[in-house]
Amino acid sequence: MSEFESLGLKGGIWHGLLHRATPPARLVLVHMGARVGEARLDPEGEGVWRVSAAIPAERLSDGVQSFLLLEDQGEEGEPPRPGALHLGSLTLVAGALLDDDLRAELDLMRAELELLKKELRRLAARAEAG
Repeated sequence: MSEFESLGLKGGIWHGLLHRATPPARLVLVHMGARVGEARLDPEGEGVWRVSAAIPAERLSDGVQSFLLLEDQGEEGEPPRPGALHLGSLTLVAGALLDDDLRAELDLMRAELELLKKELRRLAARAEAG
């Protein structure tokens, strides 16, 4: 099970639960590579933290939008630091679906599948040889 469990979007706030003993230093909300906010963290119980991240309305538009929740050691207001840990993602589809968005997503999935097939073939060949 992943440490972060998304509970979905309600009223423009992305909710989730973080399962770990200690709270993270900082949780950053990222859209299109830019920091758009920071998540609020509240204790929910022993080893569980409630995460709430407001999705900025100005970041919503027609098409597919992806938001990332990253953990790092940065200071409030600064961009995510290199090596930030990816905890979760939220994908929103608004307005008319854009054909280009769907095609780009399918192209990405096909490319990832081809990489996976190539790696599996390499591992199978190594197992047969060894």
